[in-house]
Amino acid sequence: FLAAADGLGSIAIDTTQLNMSVTDPTAWATAMNNLGMVPVGLAGQQLVTDSICVPGFDPSLSMMTGITPINPMIPGMGLVPPPPPTDVPVVKEIIHCKSCTLFPPNPNLPPPSTRERPPGCKTVFVGGLPENATEEIIQEVFEQCGDITAIRKSKKNFCHIRFAEEFMVDKAIYLSGYRMRLGSSTDKKDSGRLHVDFAQARDDFYEWECKQRMLAREERHRRKMEEDRLRPPSPPAIMHYSEHEAALLAEKLKDDSKFSEAITVLLTWIERGEVNRRSANQFYSMVQSANSHVRRLMNEKAAHEQEMEQAKETFKNALTGILTQFEQIVAVFNASTRQKAWDHFSKAQRKNIDIWRKHSEELRNAHSEQLMGIRREEEMEMSDDDSGDNPSKKLRVDDSALAAQAYALKEENDSLRWQLDAYRNEVELLKQEKGQLFRTEESLTKDQQLQFLQQTMQGMQQQLLSIQEELNNKKSELEQAKEEQTHTQAMLKVLQEQLKSAKELAEINGHDESQANEINVLTVALVNQDREKNSEKRSPGLKSEKEALLIGIISTFLHVHPFGANIEYLWSYMQQLDSRISANEIEMLLTRLPRMFKQEFTGVGATLEKRWKFCAFEGIKTV
Repeated sequence: FLAAADGLGSIAIDTTQLNMSVTDPTAWATAMNNLGMVPVGLAGQQLVTDSICVPGFDPSLSMMTGITPINPMIPGMGLVPPPPPTDVPVVKEIIHCKSCTLFPPNPNLPPPSTRERPPGCKTVFVGGLPENATEEIIQEVFEQCGDITAIRKSKKNFCHIRFAEEFMVDKAIYLSGYRMRLGSSTDKKDSGRLHVDFAQARDDFYEWECKQRMLAREERHRRKMEEDRLRPPSPPAIMHYSEHEAALLAEKLKDDSKFSEAITVLLTWIERGEVNRRSANQFYSMVQSANSHVRRLMNEKAAHEQEMEQAKETFKNALTGILTQFEQIVAVFNASTRQKAWDHFSKAQRKNIDIWRKHSEELRNAHSEQLMGIRREEEMEMSDDDSGDNPSKKLRVDDSALAAQAYALKEENDSLRWQLDAYRNEVELLKQEKGQLFRTEESLTKDQQLQFLQQTMQGMQQQLLSIQEELNNKKSELEQAKEEQTHTQAMLKVLQEQLKSAKELAEINGHDESQANEINVLTVALVNQDREKNSEKRSPGLKSEKEALLIGIISTFLHVHPFGANIEYLWSYMQQLDSRISANEIEMLLTRLPRMFKQEFTGVGATLEKRWKFCAFEGIKTV
């Protein structure tokens, strides 16, 4: 219902002050007596302070940012100004306009209530207008609060006013509670008490969202720029290999200051696979240049080691001086504890001297142990080094040894006790280490013996298990043979009885010898069939899944070749599936299954050929 404001410019801060002073005290008193109110004659003051006109924006209000939103209605955090102090009452004054006069409410009454302020509110609801109030009069009254973009007046006594900026709404809210009178008329239609409140408009909310999105984009851009500024620089890109670049790189490899950068490029080229027959010599020369830096690095290391030795020597000399001063301090404390001086100190002074003496002795002992440790390390290094390889180092070691011996002779009486204690501790540690070494060697031999015995036991157990399996297999085969023997004997008895009965019937009925021969043939066929069954039972089954898979593939192959196939043709087909299989293995598998595969001879003379056929379905048909 309100026209949208033009543009999304920055929020301007209106610094103008609306001072509504009383120009005519007599008119003020008369008007207040007519309205039945006690006149208040105070000096004029600002209508709305600048502090509440400044719109406080928080970028976290945006719905586009990932920051936790803050309620814009919290005083001091959003757009709502902080509430005035409760102990100081806000005094309002009369406002004179050309067409009307606004009289302030009773200051003793509570302030008028308002609804919760919508975000980005620029529209106010004005109720309680006089019936004869026109749009021009309303604009005349409220344009003092700021630029008005739209006014929508209702037929009843209210209207909606949309301002250009948000802070103008706060000035308009200030007029809530004023009594409005048109001219000097006392008619009821020419007066009314104003009620100004926040209004919720879609245009205001849309503009507020657009502004929040814009500020969120600016915030993201600012953060991105800050991250880019703080991000460490990326390593420089390594150029592609070419003969020109390789020549430049070879020169860089010879320069000590550019060696680290050049060696990185060389490593990248080699990893990329730039080395080939054409560029091998060039790469070899670059690798040779890299190898020439090894001597330089070793010289640098030797120089640093020499500096470290000098620093150690300086530290040792300084520690020697410190230890000498500690000895002097301890000597002072020892002299103070003698009876000639000790009797003249008070009890508190004696206690402090005793404490200081103990503390100094502890520090002296600690520094002495540290110095002795440094000397032991130097002696170990002297014993490890070869005297002929480095004569300058030998001279330095001799000088330091002479200085150490001189200092050792000087403080021999004081440090002999601690040296003996240290040697005793070292002897004890060596004894313990030797005992541990002997124990570890014995334990290792015992562990090896145990492992060997365990391995032999495992081998024997495996042999026993295999022998037991073979024994069980032999027993099962023996039982099967016994069952087959009993079965065949029973069948023979049954057949003999059948044969006798058949002969008797033939003699009784007077049949000829041909019928008797048929009976004999029948009995022989039954016996042969029984033998075939027994042989099938005795024949071993399939040993593995591989044989079952081979039988399936061979059966399928021979089934689609009804005239059969020779073993070479079959082996060439199976070789495509399994390259490790042999023709003998296939032939042995076929011979083990005579009920499924049979061998036939085809051709005459030189064209004679052995062919295998799939006959499993023929046995099913005959049955």
